[in-house]
Amino acid sequence: MLKHRLIPNIILNDGNVVQSKNFIHTNIIGNAITAVDFFNSWASDEIIILDVSRNKNKRKEFHQIINNISKRCFVPLTIGGWISNTDEISQFLKEGADKVSINSELIRNPNLLSNAVKKFGSQCIVASIDVKKNAKNEYEVFSERGQSATGLIPVEWAQKLEELGAGEIFLTSIDHEGTDKGYDIKLIKNVAENVSIPVIAFGGVSRWQHFVDGINLGKADAVSAANIFHFTEHSVFNAKKFLVENKINARIPQFFNLPTPRKPKYNELF
Repeated sequence: MLKHRLIPNIILNDGNVVQSKNFIHTNIIGNAITAVDFFNSWASDEIIILDVSRNKNKRKEFHQIINNISKRCFVPLTIGGWISNTDEISQFLKEGADKVSINSELIRNPNLLSNAVKKFGSQCIVASIDVKKNAKNEYEVFSERGQSATGLIPVEWAQKLEELGAGEIFLTSIDHEGTDKGYDIKLIKNVAENVSIPVIAFGGVSRWQHFVDGINLGKADAVSAANIFHFTEHSVFNAKKFLVENKINARIPQFFNLPTPRKPKYNELF
């Protein structure tokens, strides 16, 4: 049986790590390199970095950040945010990314997914889906960081992305993101039970039990979070320990039996 993964998500806006709620990015809380250094040493299974900046002039800076991070990151690294062509996918992979996450462009051009899979392989292509409830209280896929309704039904869109060759689905509940309500279990389960590729759940985590619920109740293959990992000391270490104690089949870090790392000071984190 495959082990369930615990994946910190670093959200960048204009090069800064930001706290996010319902896809609104306001609070700057640190820098990516420092965050990666900690996540890298705290038993993370992977790291996801998403660029949410709409400033095209900052894109070159984002690539430089990824190039710098990849030299010091020793776990699989996924990069996403406004990726629109195979040339940029190739650039990120050359800079050290192990996977790329593609979202809005797949709605405009689904062939990008099949072309990317053909060129790079499905193992490094993650299809990202952002979902929120519409005026009819029905789940609907949204694009452009939650700004544009697409009319797509999440389960059907996930199945289409799998058909086109996606290796994984990164599934976000916009309604839950940053709200501390926990994952949208119904949404996650509906998608996870109707595709055969791994589903990564994201949005709403405020305590370790939410990770357990995402796996046991939502049937997610992997669980991801952002805000909680920036404000809880030794967060990934403690979260992973909680998963194991609750009989989740997760990778056990070799240092579990070693003394707990010293308590860092906040200004050392960011």
